[in-house]
Amino acid sequence: MFAVVKTGGKQYRVAKDDIIVVEKLNAEAGDMVALDEVLMIGGDGATKVGTPMIEGASVHAEVLDEAKGDKIIVFKKKRRQTYRRTKGHRQWETTLKITDIYAEGGKKPAKKAKKAEPAPKAEKAAAEAPAEAAAPAKTEAPKEAPADAPAAELQGVAPEVLSGPRDGKADDLKKIGGVGPKLEEKLNGLGIYHYDQIASFTPENVAYVDETLNFKGRIDRDDWIGQAKALAEGKE
Repeated sequence: MFAVVKTGGKQYRVAKDDIIVVEKLNAEAGDMVALDEVLMIGGDGATKVGTPMIEGASVHAEVLDEAKGDKIIVFKKKRRQTYRRTKGHRQWETTLKITDIYAEGGKKPAKKAKKAEPAPKAEKAAAEAPAEAAAPAKTEAPKEAPADAPAAELQGVAPEVLSGPRDGKADDLKKIGGVGPKLEEKLNGLGIYHYDQIASFTPENVAYVDETLNFKGRIDRDDWIGQAKALAEGKE
């Protein structure tokens, strides 16, 4: 006699004394479990097919072991974005030995097979709540902020911009280290054409340009302001 059972979202064809590996069940080694989702039974006489399950049928099995399966590698890549991620995963699995197949019910083992799930955090919190409630509440003095705590984030303020370059001729902003044709085009689109405009940036202006053009700190990191001052004074 054989049966087709469903567990862990997968189907298995089993017979007595077969050993199968299934998705992790909420059972320990030595436990007897019942797989109640039987889709088909055959081998002795006519084959019986469920709609979708066979009512009253079950497959009993003994839990032999619980361990992690072979490692699989998950690799992700995004074109033209220098994005690559590699991760490994080992799935928990339960090894079963089929002991009996019942077409119309039979003596159930003490513990049914079911999908293993971690205990919900809410239940753990509820169990610990009485003990915590019994203890007196502790009052803590307000903590002082450390002296070296970071200052509040600067609010960006737009710098003085122009509708076009003075005398129709813009400075070559690519002479500033870290500025290429693309960044120069972005700065021009914002109304910044000359060295003296960048040289006069305030910290608020830097924050605004960084956020607007997504420069990610490039202005401070490459010292655009210092370079622009030198270029504005005619120094290379």
